[in-house]
Amino acid sequence: MAYCLLTPQTSAESAGKVVEELQRLWFHSRPVDPEPVLRNSATYIRFHRTKSQHLLKLKVDFPLVLESLARELPASELREWLVGNVKGLGYKESTHFLRNVGRNNGLAILDRHILRNLKRYGAIRSLPKTLSRKHYLSIERQFMRFADRSGIPLDELDLLFWSMETGVIRK
Repeated sequence: MAYCLLTPQTSAESAGKVVEELQRLWFHSRPVDPEPVLRNSATYIRFHRTKSQHLLKLKVDFPLVLESLARELPASELREWLVGNVKGLGYKESTHFLRNVGRNNGLAILDRHILRNLKRYGAIRSLPKTLSRKHYLSIERQFMRFADRSGIPLDELDLLFWSMETGVIRK
């Protein structure tokens, strides 16, 4: 979840390195100020002050997240819970987290790489400037229909689009 909190407007590679450093420092169980780690020039995380605050809040609230994950909610309801209860997680980040823990059940991670490919292949008309809840869910439905028509499962199409754009597959 820390990774998903760190990735907005920051490279996936930097976010991954920061998570590794936070793990090395035992951030989850020790009183560690994450801001210097996020601010480090080698792995700079944009909005490091805000994201540091989100990480500290998550550390306190994580038992609630675990309780929520333990409930057998549909993925869409679980995502709504995460968006509403974990500061710093939007629809994209919540879906990304659910995919990483094996609970997204066909929900779409609509990042800029995916959106560009959806436009390129005609699934959407234009790239959105912002994604409100309503717009995110609308584009997600369009992506699902596109995946159905192509015969490629949405999760696999997501990874294909991501790797076409970045040249790598990451968590």
